[in-house]
Amino acid sequence: MRWQTARFDLDLTRPRVMGIVNVTPDSFYDGGAQADPAAAIAHAERLVAEGADNIDIGGESTRPGAPPVGADAELARVLPVLRAAVTLGVPVSVDSSRPEVIAAALDLGADIVNDVRALAVPGALQRLAAHPRAGLCLMHMQGDPASMQGAPRYADVVAEVATFLRLRLRTAVDAGVAAGRIVLDPGIGFGKTPEHNWTLLRRQGELLALGRPLLVGWSRKSTLGALTGRAVGERLAASVAAALASIARGARIVRVHDVAATVDALKVWQAAGSPAAAEREEENS
Repeated sequence: MRWQTARFDLDLTRPRVMGIVNVTPDSFYDGGAQADPAAAIAHAERLVAEGADNIDIGGESTRPGAPPVGADAELARVLPVLRAAVTLGVPVSVDSSRPEVIAAALDLGADIVNDVRALAVPGALQRLAAHPRAGLCLMHMQGDPASMQGAPRYADVVAEVATFLRLRLRTAVDAGVAAGRIVLDPGIGFGKTPEHNWTLLRRQGELLALGRPLLVGWSRKSTLGALTGRAVGERLAASVAAALASIARGARIVRVHDVAATVDALKVWQAAGSPAAAEREEENS
């Protein structure tokens, strides 16, 4: 249970927390708060101090309805922050689908490419494969951010997500990307209704059959708002609960805005022991 990245070989027997740094003016939760490079760098430093195991830097919002930005704008947002982040002593991922951004980020020292389009953009797979150790996260999304929440439909959301991820995994491996460099993300909220998302969580164990670790992101998402009736700024408790539920069902990395709270919750969860370990202890008492 390991994840090979450019500079780090991550042991995933302990669940990992990925801290989000949105260098955009229009992200759904904290858009604009880190749009200035200095603010984004300070935020990355704060997340590492709070216990983030790695940092994920994104320069293009992928919230529902978000318009695309040009490659030059994305590069201008991401590279100054990335240049500082790679000195923080943790793996750094770039959240991008563009071949130009992927190549520039890896050349600058990024450890991981986290791609919501699963390297489907022409040229993206080739740019990633050119770096023999870079880590990769392949995510499922139905449609694109501008239209994905219009009317998402599935006959069986878990089976269809699994089929997509299996094919993208195979494509990456066939292109020369070692399987040990790859993790998979079911794409909570990306072209999915709340019920689709809950089904993916309830049946998340079925995705483990794909043979690679799962990275899952529930943080502050609208499905949590639909359930709790709370606005995006009031979804901390729900986000932490969803992260723990994902880990309990086998996820090894959770992508979050609220690092300190998630890290604390994980410490308690680990100190209590996994449900299976607790059951064994009870049987032996």
